[in-house]
Amino acid sequence: MVDTAEATRRLNVKKQTLDDAYAAPANFLEIDILNPITHGVAKKRYTDYEVRMRTNLPVFKVKESSVRRRYSDFEWLRNELERDSKIVVPPLPGKAWKRQMPFRNDDGIFEEEFIEERRKGLEVFINKIAGHPLAQNERCLHIFLQEPVIDKSYVPVSELQFMPQSSMSKSILHREFFTLQQ
Repeated sequence: MVDTAEATRRLNVKKQTLDDAYAAPANFLEIDILNPITHGVAKKRYTDYEVRMRTNLPVFKVKESSVRRRYSDFEWLRNELERDSKIVVPPLPGKAWKRQMPFRNDDGIFEEEFIEERRKGLEVFINKIAGHPLAQNERCLHIFLQEPVIDKSYVPVSELQFMPQSSMSKSILHREFFTLQQ
């Protein structure tokens, strides 16, 4: 019979120093949603948010980026991931339909408290997605986090392999090929 104390003894592991404890982690991906700004007037009013990313993951071509995104851009990302990936995509914070009703005595979706609540919800949403290893390889996530303008006409890599050659234009093939090579 094996001695239980011997069998359960911990492996000899190098003790962690303060330098090790406070050094940058081996792999990290930090995404913050901040600086909401409301633009426009009346029915053309909208709020966008700064999406700031820092990473050392090799799958991302840019290690630091800052872009501005509207709620509808987050919806686009969620829809793309639901359509193209094999992951369960978390829900977005609600649309707040009641706050958009006419004849309200307040600013509705443009109140500071609501904007801050939505900002926190969007930050939770994007960090859940970006933390998933399969989602980190999705082109739509890279576009969302790193491109100043979202190209909503992009073709996901998964669709390229199933699309007949004759139905694709050379420009789409050319653009996707060189985007993947970089």
